[in-house]
This record gives sequence, C-alpha cells and structure tokens, in this order.
Amino acid sequence: MEKLPKINDPRVLVGYNTADDAGVVQISDELALVQTVDIFTPIVDDPYVYGQISAANSLSDVYAMGGTPLSALNIVGFPKSTFPFEVLAAILAGGQDKAAEADTVIVGGHTISDEELKYGLAVTGTIHPQKIITNAGARTGDVLLLTKSIGVGTITTALKNGRATAAVIDKVSTIMATLNRTASECCQRVGVHAMTDITGFGLLGHALEMAQASHVGFSLHFNDIPVIPEAIETTAMGAVPGGTRANHLYVASHVDYAAHLSPDQQLLLNDPQTSGGLLIAVAENKARRLQDMLEEHGVNAPIIGEVLETPMGRIRIF
Repeated sequence: MEKLPKINDPRVLVGYNTADDAGVVQISDELALVQTVDIFTPIVDDPYVYGQISAANSLSDVYAMGGTPLSALNIVGFPKSTFPFEVLAAILAGGQDKAAEADTVIVGGHTISDEELKYGLAVTGTIHPQKIITNAGARTGDVLLLTKSIGVGTITTALKNGRATAAVIDKVSTIMATLNRTASECCQRVGVHAMTDITGFGLLGHALEMAQASHVGFSLHFNDIPVIPEAIETTAMGAVPGGTRANHLYVASHVDYAAHLSPDQQLLLNDPQTSGGLLIAVAENKARRLQDMLEEHGVNAPIIGEVLETPMGRIRIF
C-alpha cells in the first residue's frame, strides 16, 4: 500500500496510513461506516468450525475500532474438484451462525473456483465519528491489557503435522471462534485510548504498530502475558509456523528482549494468531474498572505492560 498515493479525502477518518484494523468513512456528523475484509485458508479440519473462526476473525476488525458490525458479504475460493459442495455448505453455515451471534446479517457474497480453499467476510459496521478507537491513541502512563491467550499459530501448525490432540484443537477452536464483541463494548463504556486485535503479525507485530502509530514506547512483562499452556509444548517440539519466523525477523530491530527470555519464548511472542484478542491501552486509573467489567462478562484481561514516553516506537520485554 505504501506505493499508492496517500488518502486525502476528508470523509476518510481512518485509512491505511497507520496500519489500523479497518477503514472508517464519515457519512454524517453522527454516523461513520467501518469497513474491513479478511480471508484465509482452513486451520482446522471441521468445515463448520472453520466457517465460525473465519467469520469471528473478520468481524474482529470492526470490534477493534470500537464499532458495531452491521452486514457482511461472504468471500469464497472453492476447489470444487477437491471437495464436495456439502463442505462449502458447512463452511457458510458456520459463518452465518457466527455472524448471527454478532447480530450481523450476511446479505450475499461471491465465490470463485480456486485451487486452494479460502473463506472470509467483507464486513461493514457503524460507529459515531467521535467514538472511534484507533491504534494511534496510546498515551504515556497507560497500561496495556490483552483479552485472549496467545499461541494459536503453533498449535494449529502441530495439527497440520498430526501432533495435536482433539482436546487441544477443541480448546483453541473455542478461543478463535469467540467474538471480541463483549470486550469492545466494555472498552467503549469505560473509554480507552487505543486498541487493536492480535492476528497474523503476532503480539509483538501488532503492539509495534500501535506503539509506532502512537509515537510512544511499550514495556511488556513476559510472565504476565497469557499463553495457551499447550503452545509452550508445541513450540518446543518445533511446530513453528513460517509466519512466526517472518514476524520475529520483522520486529527484531525494534524490540529489546530481556536476556533471560529463551528463543522459544521469543517465538511465542511472534506467533501469528487467528481471531486473537484485543490489545488495549487504557488510563491506569480506569484499568481496574475495565478488568472488573470484562470479568463480569467472562473475559480475562490481564495487564501485560505499560506505555512509556521513550524509547519511541520500540518495545522492551522483561
């Protein structure tokens, strides 16, 4: 996108300049549209569950802006010579049920014949122009909360290699299929400064985008970061996605790891997530209230770090 000209249209309240989660276009003084699209290949074997996870992942970008999803379109690449159409029907059913859980209407879509199966949603949501939560608003003194455990990428890689149990796959599938709706709504009620969802660039990649967009530094505490326990085992056995190593390389010049962190721990911090949690920057005096509110709705959101004035655009991990 850096090769394209910058967006100068005054209606665009959030574009791609700060690598935010969705675009926001103003319609009136009290209404703006939140727009996003996402699509990926299967990461679990069950087509219905895959549909649920992909839909939750697509909807998450609207929640990450503090918005409310309204409608969506299916996007499908389907290898009809490889799978029966019952597989496609199950995927679409999973997506539709998850969208319905989000009070979002799927109004149509588009399917192409493809050599590799792909599914996702193009989602349109709404938000008040004065209530947009971007990844560029973190302030010095804020604390950082995370609403889902990390480690999905290594576990789904272990699945592909036949080295993950059914119980573990069920566990991570539930995590991935869980909407970020409740967390987003709580953040709007409390009032937070910045937010992003953790997906393919891993925790550090998305945290770095937030720190750079906000012109601040982040300090993270490894022992406070929630990690799926089985992810420690799968990483140790070498089930590391290619995306993890790419993420690790990309953030390397902007991250200072504590000397006691092992190579596997560094990899986990860069593990690509699917439908991951929300990383939230909130004023310290509001954090306890937000945590209590989230806890009331079954969402655990530990404080994993804080926002610093310096080093600007860098992350330190202790």
